Amino acid sequence: MTNHQLLNHQTHSDCRIIADRSTQLGDGIMHAMVFSRELRSLQAHYPIFFCKDTDTGNFYPAALFGLEQGENLFLEDGGWSVGYVPMMVERQPFLIGFQSEDGAVVGTRAPVVSIDMDSPRVSNEAGHRLFDDDDQPSEFLRQTVELLDAIHVGHKDNENLIAALMQHQLLESCSMEVGLADGSKRKLLGYYTINENKLRELSSDALSTLHGSGHLEAIYMMIAALSNMASLIERKNALLDPPTTPM
Repeated sequence: MTNHQLLNHQTHSDCRIIADRSTQLGDGIMHAMVFSRELRSLQAHYPIFFCKDTDTGNFYPAALFGLEQGENLFLEDGGWSVGYVPMMVERQPFLIGFQSEDGAVVGTRAPVVSIDMDSPRVSNEAGHRLFDDDDQPSEFLRQTVELLDAIHVGHKDNENLIAALMQHQLLESCSMEVGLADGSKRKLLGYYTINENKLRELSSDALSTLHGSGHLEAIYMMIAALSNMASLIERKNALLDPPTTPM
């Protein structure tokens, strides 16, 4: 359940946010949407695929954290085990909402900050304050607003990237069956990746256009990030008991 409220100091002056990372705090997720602007940081750690929103049919890039639903292999006792946490994970329990601006043209909506009051990260006792003693935004909240602004812009960046990929037919379905150290297997279905054959067949004009828009760099970083599947499987194998040898 969620309970989204428009953030304001009158209602939320006593709220604090727990910024630790754990399954109990909502980080037990298999993948998360990511954005073009963070691919340089992401590709050092995570496999990156494309997913398809079942409600809208739209594609979006996603960092893979585990091999089954509810699994995040980057969570350890000390928190998140690598140095970069994707923005859509980092933003919790906040999100961008929209409300009509007084006196604005009909249909115009301004982005505002909302908070999920049912999130386990929201506390009145522990964590980062949202407002100081003068009811001004805390440094933590100011950084959060900057993060949400980057996410807001990032959605448009993703739309442009996906449009370019669709224009050149560069997306292809990618199903995998992963064999693990204990003899079991995991199937990854519903993911998409870059069609490298079609990428190689693009004309110099098409490649130049993709380069000029910044999409070609994103494409190559996503292709490079696929090599992180090996380390993700290693993380999974480290948690498994080895297969027993028959006597």
